[in-house]
Amino acid sequence: MDIIRSSRRLALAAIVSTLGTLLASPSSQAAETATAATTGNWPEHPISLIVGYPPGGSVDLTARLIAKELSDRLGQNVVVVNQGGAGGTIGAQRVARAPADGYTLLLGSTNEMVIAGMINKAVVYDGSKDFTPLGIIATQPMLLAASPSAGVKSAAEYLTKLRGAPAGRYNFGSSGVGTTLHLAGEMVNQATQTQASHVPYRGVAPLVTDLMSGQLSFGMLVLSSGLPQVQAGKLVALGVTEKKRSPVAPDIPALAETPGFESVDINVWFALYGPAGLPAPIVKTLREALAASLQAPVFRAKMAESGGEVAAPGLDPATFQASEVVKYGKLVRAAKIESD
Repeated sequence: MDIIRSSRRLALAAIVSTLGTLLASPSSQAAETATAATTGNWPEHPISLIVGYPPGGSVDLTARLIAKELSDRLGQNVVVVNQGGAGGTIGAQRVARAPADGYTLLLGSTNEMVIAGMINKAVVYDGSKDFTPLGIIATQPMLLAASPSAGVKSAAEYLTKLRGAPAGRYNFGSSGVGTTLHLAGEMVNQATQTQASHVPYRGVAPLVTDLMSGQLSFGMLVLSSGLPQVQAGKLVALGVTEKKRSPVAPDIPALAETPGFESVDINVWFALYGPAGLPAPIVKTLREALAASLQAPVFRAKMAESGGEVAAPGLDPATFQASEVVKYGKLVRAAKIESD
């Protein structure tokens, strides 16, 4: 009898266990099925690559170059979608809220992925937590430029002029409060212990116009935006903001070559992101496709033409971004920058 009761208890336990599995697991089974369906044949239709800026700028250009390379390797069109506004944050927010299915990606840059959340309380996403970093694509130095009427031909002359003047006597322009260009100018102020006043513009075009006309003495520009005017003799290049000279313009010295500017090292970077929670198989596929794209000769040549330098192989995007958060956090706090 004890054996019979024991057998009955074992059978009953097996039935309960089976029923528990059937009753408790539909959601997990559905999730596994959905994940398999999402990743098994991914991508099954075109992918949207969101750019948080209007067409024509450096972020847009980088997106279009990498979209073609990714399309060739993924077997589906990667379509650039421009959703400009609020310094790139509207486009970034769209991707942060998108389904994590690999069909909505972001071409992000320093502004919206690192700086915006530090200075603007209206930014509701976290650039480090609400995205899946897929890879750094390229970097580009900035250029400290002078109006020809400023009478300054080098970084050393700039330093002499500013140190011999009252604080705030001279100014520098950027494309807006809290932009990478603004922070680069503040880095120069801090490194050289000078106090050039910041003049924010609504974009690069009016900034360049005022520099050329002499309405503004100095300005921070992305290298690709200022180089044509330098080559035409309409602006004076004082130096690029990376530690080394740019291969695109090797005749322009790095600011760090000049005593007093040694700690200046800052650039604009572009990276590929998906929403947080992107399935591991999709992440793997995208990272492999991106790594191959970055080595494509045509892509590398076109990036060089636009002033960019392709990121080094093996650069971990999460680690890189974490270091950028530390660097820009120090700059923002020291300069006491807040968005309007």
